[in-house]
Amino acid sequence: MEDVLDFVLRYRYLVLFGFVFAEQIGLPVPALPFLLAAGALVRTGQLHLGLALALAVAASVLSDLLWYQLGRRRGIKVLNLLCRISLEPDSCVRRTEDLFARHGARSLLVAKFLPGFNTVAPPLAGIFGMRLSRFLIYDALGALLWLTAFGGLGFVFGHQLEELSQRIAELGSSVGGLLLAILVLYILVKYVQRQRFLRELRIARITPAELQNRLTQGEDIVVVDLRHSVEFEAEPESIPGALHVPVEEVDTRTGEIPQGQEIVLFCT
Repeated sequence: MEDVLDFVLRYRYLVLFGFVFAEQIGLPVPALPFLLAAGALVRTGQLHLGLALALAVAASVLSDLLWYQLGRRRGIKVLNLLCRISLEPDSCVRRTEDLFARHGARSLLVAKFLPGFNTVAPPLAGIFGMRLSRFLIYDALGALLWLTAFGGLGFVFGHQLEELSQRIAELGSSVGGLLLAILVLYILVKYVQRQRFLRELRIARITPAELQNRLTQGEDIVVVDLRHSVEFEAEPESIPGALHVPVEEVDTRTGEIPQGQEIVLFCT
């Protein structure tokens, strides 16, 4: 454990940059403990405030810029990829779409504080053609707010964090093993929940080829496009004759869906 702490202290600027970049790019790496530690190190003079803040903002903006360019080039397929690798596939994109649709670029100011939002918001900005300069300004301001908030907590409670780190060092590698076990258990639980969700989804599934064959044969089927309005605007192509009713509007628009017919729902 002491070797790890020595490494962090020796390469503190590189570690700060690396962990912020890794978390913002979407890897399951928590940057929060290092932001708190960075604030504590600034308090003791072991980190230069300006340099640490500049490097952390640069790491965050660089990772977000990569997602922005992917969204701009690959479109809605990027969100599909994020949803496939997410541990919470039923909500990984929906909350972000709602917030982005309501607030646009301003949503980037709070993206870092919302789990999952920090990865999905940048590609959404690219998908909808937000100007690069506008994206960079709001994204950098959002990163600055995020870093200042948690780094500030580390600065204020630096003494308590120092005592905690000393106790962890005294306990040795057992604490590291326990934290690793908790992380693995969390990922395992989320993975099991994801597989259960996908298994339930397959029970009532019809493939695109099967639907096309049944429509070609003239069967009386109502197709409802449940995609969020944000996704629909990005890719307005739909199945011919499909009724577009965003899933968040289903409760208020049930009267538009014909009764007494087989209904097929689809989304991304």
